[in-house]
Amino acid sequence: MAESWTLNVDKDAANDPVFVGVGELKTGKFPDRGFIEALTKVAILALRDAGMVPRDIDTILLIPNLHSGADQADLVFSRMVEELGILGTCKASFMVHSGGSTSDNAVRAAHGLIATGHAHNVLVLQCERWGSADLNEMITMLSKNGIPGEWELPTGIQFNAIGAMITNRYMHASGSTPAEMASICVTLRNWANLNDNAMFRDKPLTVEQVLASRMVADPLHAFECPPMADGACAFVMTSAGIAKKRGITHGVRVAGSGGCVSHYCLSQEPDQAVLGWPVAAERAWNQSGWGPGDADIAEIYDSYAAVTAIALEGIGIAAKGEGARWFAAGNGNPGGKLPMNTNGGLLSAGHTGVGGGTALLVEGIRQLLHRAPSHRQVEGCERAIIGGSGGSYMDAQILLLERTGMGG
Repeated sequence: MAESWTLNVDKDAANDPVFVGVGELKTGKFPDRGFIEALTKVAILALRDAGMVPRDIDTILLIPNLHSGADQADLVFSRMVEELGILGTCKASFMVHSGGSTSDNAVRAAHGLIATGHAHNVLVLQCERWGSADLNEMITMLSKNGIPGEWELPTGIQFNAIGAMITNRYMHASGSTPAEMASICVTLRNWANLNDNAMFRDKPLTVEQVLASRMVADPLHAFECPPMADGACAFVMTSAGIAKKRGITHGVRVAGSGGCVSHYCLSQEPDQAVLGWPVAAERAWNQSGWGPGDADIAEIYDSYAAVTAIALEGIGIAAKGEGARWFAAGNGNPGGKLPMNTNGGLLSAGHTGVGGGTALLVEGIRQLLHRAPSHRQVEGCERAIIGGSGGSYMDAQILLLERTGMGG
C-alpha cells in the first residue's frame, strides 16, 4: 500500500489555490522570436486571460530552459520582474527544475505559497528555443545530461536510445505490435490538427507513414521521436477568495497530487514497462476521492509513445498490457472515450524541453476553464488527469484537477 497524504486546503476555503488564466505562443521554429520577448508576450497573455495586469503579481515562478545557460542565468537574476515593471512590488522570483515533471512540481510550490499566505497571485512562466538552438550543441546535451557518467555514458546511450529500450521492454511485456504503438502517434497528430499553436498543425499522419519513416533507434522510427521546438506558455494561480473578489466565477483546483521517484539512472529501474506510475496514481487517487473513470480528459507526458502507454496502465485508465491497444481502438481521439493530450502532445505539438509537460498542463487548465477553441473544447469538461515525468523517466508525477465555482 503506497503511503498517502492529505491536501491541507478545504475546497470551500478562501485560501484554496486555483488556476485562473493561461497563455501560450505558437510552437515550432521561430529563430527571430527572442527569448525574453516570448516570455513577456506569454506572460501578458496569461494575465489577460486571468483578468489581471502585471502589478497584480507578487510572485514569479520560473520553469527553466535547456537551450542556453546564459538565458537561464538571466531568469535567475530576476529579469522578468524587471521586464514586467514590478520591481519593488514583487516579493519573490525563483526557479523550479525537475525536467519533464517540472510543471507538476511548480504547481505544488505555487499551491503551497498561496495556501499558506506567502503569496497571493503567482505567475508561472516557461520559454524554450530548442528548435532554433545550435543542433550540435543540443545533440551533445541530450547525449550527456542526465546520463550517469560512471555507468551509462561509456555505453553511448542517449535519450532516443532510452526511449527505444523502454519501448522494447513495453512491447515485449504487453505483446503490442509496431502498428499499435504507431497509433499513439496518430492520435496525437489528430489533436494537433485541431490546434493552431501546434508545430504539426494541418499535417495529417497515418500508421503507415509512421512505420515507413526512418529508423532512429530500433524500434523507434523518426515520427515516433519528439521534434525539438521553440515554445512558450504560462499560467496564473491565486486563491479562491481573491478570485471571488475579482469577480471570477470559475477556476481550476488541485483535487489530488501524487508522485514517485523510482530511479536515478534507467539501469536501476526494476521494470521499465511499469515505472513509478502505479505508486504515484494511488497517492493521487487517495487524495482526490475520485478515480480514472471520473476524468473527462487526460494530459500525459508523451516524449515517446511507450511512456504514455505505460502511464495509462499505471494510472488505471487502461488495463495492464492494454495501453497501446487502448489508443489503437480510438479511445484517446477527438470524440473518443477519454480525450488524450488534446493539444497534440510533445510528439505533434512539439517538444519544448522542460516546457513539454508545462504545455500539457496549460492545455488541461484551458479545457477545464472551457476556454479552448470550440472545435477542440471537450464538452462538459470538469475533471482532468495531468501526468509528467522527468530525466530518464526517473519519476512519475500526477495532478488531478477539477473545475470549481467560487461560490455566491
